[in-house]
Order: sequence, then C-alpha cells, then structure tokens
Amino acid sequence: MEQSKVTYSVVLADDEPIILRSLKAAIPWEELGLRVVGEARNGEEAQQVVSEVKPHIVISDIRMPTIDGITLMKQVMTEHTGLIFIFISGYGEFDYAREALRQGAFDYMLKPIDHDELTEILVKARERLDGERQRQLESERLMHSVQALSLLARERMFAEMIEGNQKPLQHLQWLENSELNQTYFMMIVQLEHYEAMNRQWTAEEKRLWFFAIRNILEEWSGQNGGLTVFPFRSGEWVLLFPKDSRERKLRLGEEMLRTIRSNSKLACSVGISPEAYGLEQLSQAYEGALQALHQRFYSGGEGVFIEEMPRGAQDGQSDVKGRYPKHLESQLAESVRTLDVERLGALFGQLKSYIEQEGFSAEIARRFIVQLAVILDQQLEYVHAPHGGGSMEELLQQLEEAATLDELIGQARASFAGRIMARSTQQSREDGHSAIEKAKKYIANHYHKDLGIEEVSELVDLSASHFCTLFKQVSGYTFLEYLTQCRIEKAKYILKHSDVKVYQVAPLVGYQDPKYFTQVFKRVMAMTPSEYRERA
Repeated sequence: MEQSKVTYSVVLADDEPIILRSLKAAIPWEELGLRVVGEARNGEEAQQVVSEVKPHIVISDIRMPTIDGITLMKQVMTEHTGLIFIFISGYGEFDYAREALRQGAFDYMLKPIDHDELTEILVKARERLDGERQRQLESERLMHSVQALSLLARERMFAEMIEGNQKPLQHLQWLENSELNQTYFMMIVQLEHYEAMNRQWTAEEKRLWFFAIRNILEEWSGQNGGLTVFPFRSGEWVLLFPKDSRERKLRLGEEMLRTIRSNSKLACSVGISPEAYGLEQLSQAYEGALQALHQRFYSGGEGVFIEEMPRGAQDGQSDVKGRYPKHLESQLAESVRTLDVERLGALFGQLKSYIEQEGFSAEIARRFIVQLAVILDQQLEYVHAPHGGGSMEELLQQLEEAATLDELIGQARASFAGRIMARSTQQSREDGHSAIEKAKKYIANHYHKDLGIEEVSELVDLSASHFCTLFKQVSGYTFLEYLTQCRIEKAKYILKHSDVKVYQVAPLVGYQDPKYFTQVFKRVMAMTPSEYRERA
C-alpha cells in the first residue's frame, strides 16, 4: 500500500538576509512536500535552531560567522545522524565544499543560487528521506511478527556474547531447542509518559535508562523463573514466563512494578497476556498483553492489567468510526462562546461518561477529543480569548501523550477553562477601563462643582471602595489627585489667558475658599497663582 506523503522540515542558514528571503520565496516548498521551520544568520544560531526544531534538511552557507558550515554539520550530526546538509558556497570555496562532501554533506551548489538546481537537489534529498522512512516502516512492520520477536531476542543475546558475557548462550536454548513448546504467558512493561520524558532526556540519559531497566528486569526475571526478557518498542519491554495461576501472575506484575520504581524511580504499567503455546503464538501473546494494557486508559492510573479485553472491544465498539458526540460538541461550543466555565466543566464530565459508556478505544476517544479541542479553539478565537499558559499546539501534544481518559479530559478541560477565565478577566478589565473613562469625562465637565467620590462612583455603577481601587489602577492617580490636577490645569489656563482676579478664579475651579485654593496651587506648582500669572 502506498504511504501518504510526509512533509519534511527544513532549516535555512545564511548571514545574508536577502538570500534567506529569496530561498523562502523562490522554492516551491509545499509542492516538494517540504516546510521551512527555522532560519539562522550565523553558525551558532543555526546550531541552536537545529537542536530545537530537529529538522530533516539544513541548507547552509558554507562560510558563516561564529561557526562555519562544516563545523556546524559535524556538531549537530553527532545527535542527528540522518540529517541532510546542503551547502551553498562561493566560486573561491570549491576545495572547502569538496571537504564538506567528504565529511558527509549531501550536496552543494555555487552562488549565485540557481533555484531550479536547488529544487532538483531537494527532490533528490526528499527521495533519500522517503527511502529511509520506508525502510524504517518495513522494520516496524517486521517487529510485529513472530520472526521479529525471535530476532530481537537473538540479536540481544548475540550482542552480549560479543561483549564477553557467555550467560546468554544458556538461555539461547529456548529458541534452538523449542523450550517454548510448553504453555507460557507474556508480560509487556510500558514506561509511563515515555514520549514526554524521551523528548526531555539527553542521549546519555536515554542510554542510562535503557541499561538500568534492562539490568533490573533481567535480574528480577531470573529470580522469578522467567524464560527471557528483551526490549521491543520504545519504552516497552517483553518478558515470558511459564504457565502460572492468575493470582501468581498478578503478584509477579505488582512485584515487578515495585522493583522498577524502587530502583529507577520510574513508573510503569504491566499488561499480562492469556496463556500461549509455542513460538508460533508469540505474536498472539503480544496482542493479548497489549489488549490487557488498554485497560490502563480507563483505569486512571498505572497498574497491572491481565487477560481481559478493553471495554467495547468484545462487541466491536473499538472499531466504530461513528457515534461522534455531536450533541455535546454544540453545547461545549456554546459554553465557550458565552464564557460559561462552570457549564464547560459539567459538559466535559458528560463527555467522559459518554466515552466510558460507549467503551471507545483510546485511539478513537483521543481522536474525538482532539476534534472537539480544535472546534473549541476556533470558538475562543471568535471571542478573542488569549491562550494564557499554552498554545493550541502544546495542548494537542499533551492530548497525544495522555495515557488515560482522565488525563485526556482533564487536560482539555483545564486548557479551555483557563482561557475562558483569562478572557473573562480581560473583559472585566476592559469594562473597568470604560467605567474610569466615563468618570474622567464627568470630572472634566463638573470639576467646578463640589464633586465627591460617592457621586462619581454611583454614576459608573460601582461601589465607592471598588471605584477608588479601580481608578488608581487605571489612571495611576487617586480620585482626589486626579480631581485636583484637573482643577489646577483649568486654573492655570484662566490665569494665563484672562485678567480674572486670583480670588475670583478659586470658585471657577471648584474651590470656595481662595486661601485654600492658593495653598493647593502652590503645593502642586511650587508657586502661588499670582507668581504663575507673572511668569506666564
């Protein structure tokens, strides 16, 4: 079956902004199935961008400030071995470009850049990436088969023999002499939140984790009569044990989790398969243990899960494509539009109950919630709600990594509730600004009267205390400071543009006592009204 076209990411690095702009504009990126995800103007910045976005292709000037192109390539390819480098060089740098090819660059081209030539190079680069991806997919498909399971065990054992450890030679007999021609069961150990931790761990931390878990499980398995143990997928280990009682299986699983937690501080879950017989049923045992682990989605926490089908799987509900909660979608959208956080929480509770009742698989439940999240995000865009603590992309990443239904619902509910509350606060702040602006206009028109806080706060329909606090927050002045400033400004205008006596100015700006007016004026202006008039 033909694989759907994948979009590969590209980083551009050149110290000339015009070249960066021309590359972005002249190359048909989308048509090539490529996307520019970052750019840099020197080698050090390029190294940081590549480390952050982890692109598939880097197009770089071979000569750049801080770090040159070849040094950049050597440094980043230690952690990104499959990275494709395409260099741009000047006519006088041919030897340097040839050295880049020897060091592992995919191709190079001379300036001025021929965009058609670069497009052809990118087509070839994409073909290489497609080929590598196809080989990876074929390898992953092989991992599902009985032969792949056997091969993994063989490769692990042979690797330890090469390192000088002859112990695996004894256990290799379960493959050679068909020791699995007996009834056995399989345990799958999955590390909790592996994808999130895998992104955070350095390459050294990943290596240490791998060897630590391997040593823990090998020792524990040997002490408890295990047949073999080996890594399978990322964050997942497989163990085989001879036939045993259900109670004994559960005890083994719980003991294993305690052992891993106490020795590595990592949390795991265990799925235990129904009993199987012979090498030909290894794949079947794996599927059974994996189905047991599906119960983790509804359990709400790590644990040991055994032999039971996930809810909904027995009657085929896990494969149902319909039954999307359209009725809840419209209600959730309305709660978002009206900024009703309480109703939103209740509706997410109903959504959780609906998914549990229908018994959807984790994949279908996740797809439904992601679809709802996209719709609710659009509704919040309509009401100009801020993103607050995280972007939509971050929420989708969290939903992808959620291991349980509780986590899925909880993350979605928390994200949208937070944005609704942020919008409500923003709206309240906007309403507060409007109220204070109204108060300031009223002061400007009535400053000459005996104006008090109670009168103005009543005008804007706020309590006197709330009005005082809000007025200070918005204007930066207390009510009295603002009123005084307004009156003094009016007094200055009258003194400067008329011959009205000073004692006559006082009542015109709200002061019935001319002496008090003079004191206030001098405190604000550091001079008397008469002195101000003389200097004006």
